[in-house]
Amino acid sequence: MPTANQSKQIESALVVDDSAPQRQHTVRLLQELGVEVIYEAGNGNEALELLALLKLPPGLAVIDLEMPGMDGIELIQQLQQKGVEMPLIVASSREASLLQSVETMIQALGMNVLGALQKPLSSEKLMSALHAFKPGGNVSQKRADPGPAICEDDLALAIAERQIVPFYQPKVDVQTGILKGVEALARWIHPERGVIPPDHFIPLAEACGLIHDLTIAMMDQAMQQAAVWHSRGLPIKVAVNLSPLSLEQPDFMQRILDLLGRHSLAADRLVLEITEGSVVANKGNSLGMLARLRLKGFGLSIDDYGTGFSSMQQLARIPFTELKIDRSFVHGAHRRKNLRVILQSALDMAQRLELVTVAEGIETIEDWRLLQSSGCNIGQGYLIAKPMPANELPIWLKGHHRRLPELRVEGDDGIARPE
Repeated sequence: MPTANQSKQIESALVVDDSAPQRQHTVRLLQELGVEVIYEAGNGNEALELLALLKLPPGLAVIDLEMPGMDGIELIQQLQQKGVEMPLIVASSREASLLQSVETMIQALGMNVLGALQKPLSSEKLMSALHAFKPGGNVSQKRADPGPAICEDDLALAIAERQIVPFYQPKVDVQTGILKGVEALARWIHPERGVIPPDHFIPLAEACGLIHDLTIAMMDQAMQQAAVWHSRGLPIKVAVNLSPLSLEQPDFMQRILDLLGRHSLAADRLVLEITEGSVVANKGNSLGMLARLRLKGFGLSIDDYGTGFSSMQQLARIPFTELKIDRSFVHGAHRRKNLRVILQSALDMAQRLELVTVAEGIETIEDWRLLQSSGCNIGQGYLIAKPMPANELPIWLKGHHRRLPELRVEGDDGIARPE
């Protein structure tokens, strides 16, 4: 539980609210939490005039939404345009969905939002929001330094020398917590720069024509590891992300089949994840390749479901076996009605289509319980485990087994069932 001492880092605050009683209530709460200097404004225009007189902005702004003249949303937009940087707390008696939309807007503007709170405010609500405060916590300052630009030659060498390796994130049965599979995620272990995440090199690989070699290298390593796990009594499925550009390669199918033969692996132990926007255009070659892959027994997963506009069309055209719901519809769904409705709709549709459902981005036990009650099959996210090197999976699995009673549905015996 956060304490009032955490607010000592915030020495001054600005309270913007057109209601004098509510403004005074907020001021008293902040004073109780140790904020020493508190400015007040009755609407957005007054707030901007006050800020123009100050040499430095306050350490925090608590902003109401509904105000005459300039409302809270316009004020926040004005602060962003004027380059005024200070942590924000939005406070309103309006519905939760509106507050959440404003919170998302603030994040999209690159501003530091500590919370969107429903009135009446309380010490507990404010302390919870202030718990998120970090001195100098500007969003732009939190981004990792990408380091020197990566060139094509560096990437080609990294693929050839197996510097790019799979990290594996567990996928578990939502009802029992039992491990069902892993997703292989590319990580570049650079000899000088350490671990380079995929968003720093995948676009380059696609732009310079190296993505096909990278995909094959990842599949080779993932299949090799799967074969090792299977030989040790862990017959889990391995999911590998598939670039849409590979679907256009005429030798792609044969190269994958050769890898299967080399590692003595059955095709149904591999799931190929394709983002829903990958084959939007009706490319006969891509659709034909996906149909052939399914014919050979590979699982096909539609990844990031719900983030594009072609979801229904893709499900109608491609023989998917799995529907993977994007984390943006999973994270925080237990407290956001709109997300719960969308999530349940996707799960119901997938059940009717006889697809395995996978929810990614699970970070809280509340979202986990929601997925259990909603009929989701497989879960993946930091609540379960972060991506890890292959040699760490057995260690994680031992610790995970001790967590199974906590994760199971009440009354479930936890016995793994046939798929």
